[in-house]
Amino acid sequence: MPNSPSTTSTTATFSEFNLDHRLLKAIEKMGFTTPKPVQQQAIPLTLEHKDLLVSAETGSGKTVAYLLPALQQLLAVPAKPPRIQVLILCPTRELAQQIFQQSQQLCEFTALKTGLITGGSDFKKQQALLNNNTDIIIATPGRVLEHFQIENAYFQSLRLLILDEADRMLDMGFSDDVLAIVEQCNKQRQTLLFSATLRHFGVIKIADKMLKSPRVLSLNTIHDGHDNITQQLVLADDHDHKLKLLAWLLEHEPHEKALVFANTRLRAEELYNAVRGVGLRAGLLHGEIDQKDRNRTMFLLREGTINTLIATDLAARGLDIKGINLVINFDIPRNGIDYIHRIGRTGRADEQGTTIALVKHTEWNLMAGIERFLKQDFIRRTLKGLEGSYQGPKKLKSSGKAAGSKDKKEPAKKAVVKKVKVRERDRKNIGKRRTPTKAG
Repeated sequence: MPNSPSTTSTTATFSEFNLDHRLLKAIEKMGFTTPKPVQQQAIPLTLEHKDLLVSAETGSGKTVAYLLPALQQLLAVPAKPPRIQVLILCPTRELAQQIFQQSQQLCEFTALKTGLITGGSDFKKQQALLNNNTDIIIATPGRVLEHFQIENAYFQSLRLLILDEADRMLDMGFSDDVLAIVEQCNKQRQTLLFSATLRHFGVIKIADKMLKSPRVLSLNTIHDGHDNITQQLVLADDHDHKLKLLAWLLEHEPHEKALVFANTRLRAEELYNAVRGVGLRAGLLHGEIDQKDRNRTMFLLREGTINTLIATDLAARGLDIKGINLVINFDIPRNGIDYIHRIGRTGRADEQGTTIALVKHTEWNLMAGIERFLKQDFIRRTLKGLEGSYQGPKKLKSSGKAAGSKDKKEPAKKAVVKKVKVRERDRKNIGKRRTPTKAG
């Protein structure tokens, strides 16, 4: 695959992309002024109908980077085609919903129609969207395949296929589903693949199958410093100590909105009940919650009715909630990639954020591994009145002697007695006088 461009565009305004005046009007209304790096590089290449493989961190503006040129291409077509023209696949309902909302905002002054196809919503209404000249479909792979059981010709006139958070889709086991959908798409389409990292083997593998002579844009590395995020860790003795630390942080740590991560659904439910039990305004988000309840929780968080969200990693990808400036890892994530996506919920759009990891002794190696992975040392912190006895692993004592130390007196070694073999005939002659023999 070709390397990334060696130079960065100096585009300073969206008007320099020669976008339709209706899109520029929407951009202005949304408050966008200067294009971000991913937008500066991806928009011109997309408008040139190039296939792209793009690595960009969460919060970098990549959604607009692919939506704007996609909409521009549709507006440039004189007559509206009868079939779906753009398909955007993403891993979770929450991310799909946010892309849908942003697309609606950008389409406000146009006649373009956007549809949302995800699990947990009315199947027949979705069928109508697929059959009634919808221009753009934003979908999760599983629900698309369910619709394929009825008809699989929806995307045969597709002009543009976009995969967002491709690495996450593969991690969630959607590789075969994505390839099955791609097989039913127009072979002459343009394809854009966005991923948080290009180090993911599955991303490179699937890109080789889907992209034609792609341009590669790597706008970040997996070790980006997150300079606008203060990363801290607090040591905890045990689970109960963690609960006390969590309650203190949510009550006293300055924040507008907080996001608390747990590794499992059961742990998330436990934390939700504990936080509500001390009178804090909190919501719960995990994969087993009904879609209507998920939507209601996200609405309450956006409106500020609740200011704390307890979530599993379902929320680590795609959530873009303004005002989240505190992320607490109650459970340490299983790897550095998941950690990056969790903390990526704060410090977005150049705002400042704080992340705090609560670490007990069984999690120390995980946390230390994440620090090595990111090549960063997190700020060690204690909470007054809640100090624990656990202070991290004890340093291993050196096996060698310290310089200048006195030798300890070693115990005397026992004398080694050499055993002598005594023959039986010699044993019988013990005590008897030996008769000397005559010399020859």
